[in-house]
Amino acid sequence: MSEIINAPLTFVYKWCTDFREDDYKITGSKNRRKILEKSKRRTIYVTTYFPKPNKPKTGVNIVTLHPPRSWHLEFVGEEDLEEGEYRLTRLTSGKTRLDMRFKEQFKVRKVPSAAEDKKHTEEMWDKYVAALEKDYAREKKRS
Repeated sequence: MSEIINAPLTFVYKWCTDFREDDYKITGSKNRRKILEKSKRRTIYVTTYFPKPNKPKTGVNIVTLHPPRSWHLEFVGEEDLEEGEYRLTRLTSGKTRLDMRFKEQFKVRKVPSAAEDKKHTEEMWDKYVAALEKDYAREKKRS
């Protein structure tokens, strides 16, 4: 999966790896995040998610940072395990391409299809990219 972002690579990397507890507001998600550790090389946070209404589940996210172009996610949840690789490429005209590759292993029987999972991820990232570009435009205006 890839996204083209109208912002320079350094801004994109900083924005994407600045994990915050209120990031759910960007996507409108019901998931909640509690940051346990945040350093230059790693962020660890616990996610509470709701696969069924009123039935919260939890998972631990370990994000290893590889500045200035990539980061790696490991997620261990009650219902699945996931790995994510994120890599940035500088494009012309101040744009950046974000390439993402995911591996997911479910621990439950009822799982989304690959198409459903991809659609959900694309919808989420479309919202992140829109917020990122809005933040970049705001910062550019101030300069």
